[in-house]
Amino acid sequence: MTETGGEPEATARLQKLFEGHRLTPTQRRIAHCMVRRAADAPFLSSVELAELAGVSQPSVTRFAVALGFDGYPALRRHLRDVVPAAEAPGEGSYNEYQQAVHAEIDNLRHLASLLADPTPVARAGRLLAASRPLPVLGLRAAAAQAGGFVYFARKVHPDVRLLDEGGTLLADRIDAAVRAGASALLCFALPRHPREVVEALEYARGAGLTVVTVADSTFAPVAGHTDHLLPAAVGTGLAFDTACAPMLLGRVLLEAMCDALPDAQARLEEFDAKAAARGLFVE
Repeated sequence: MTETGGEPEATARLQKLFEGHRLTPTQRRIAHCMVRRAADAPFLSSVELAELAGVSQPSVTRFAVALGFDGYPALRRHLRDVVPAAEAPGEGSYNEYQQAVHAEIDNLRHLASLLADPTPVARAGRLLAASRPLPVLGLRAAAAQAGGFVYFARKVHPDVRLLDEGGTLLADRIDAAVRAGASALLCFALPRHPREVVEALEYARGAGLTVVTVADSTFAPVAGHTDHLLPAAVGTGLAFDTACAPMLLGRVLLEAMCDALPDAQARLEEFDAKAAARGLFVE
């Protein structure tokens, strides 16, 4: 996949098309697949889309009807009219590793377009900064994203708690954070989405926490259990998904949290002084 200036626009128009519709989990899976393949979506047959999304061909037809079209051909005609086609010159000259890198470049480009309006991230940053303690949830594939966020957040926030293990103790740890005064929870949610994450977010909201989630799509299974969802696409061209955009969005969110913490700079300077005194780093 090559870089294309039109793909962020195509993705945005697809997401707008899906907004306001109550979709089933299968239909959300189709919508998610179309967003990830925004440049190709207007040209995919129903059979091809079904194979890419891992659903049946009749499910694609029902999906089109749920969006208000007579059938999938009508939906595809609509997409060809409203979604700009992206050119991909020379795509065949790239090997599979290069294509994976270019796909991530496209994901980052799309993230940049979403951040043109910084309001959602700034609002989320204020919510996280005000929560004492701040629980951060990430299970399985998302554990690394949550752990990376927590590593840096602890340098500026007085009490950040990593929730990276599921099981029966997860609800107990959420309860403990609420008793200690937490008002918000940050979640990193990536494919494949563990059922435990959906259940944990439902439990957290029931306990009174405001949930901020970094997810791979606005159609992710966690969307219905999130107060503020910030999307960042994952790459799917390799055997295992790549998550450059979610990681970067996590750092952007961390920056927004720092902006909302009046003593963040002082805490960073204190850490640097102690690190230098201890000879913590070799450079």
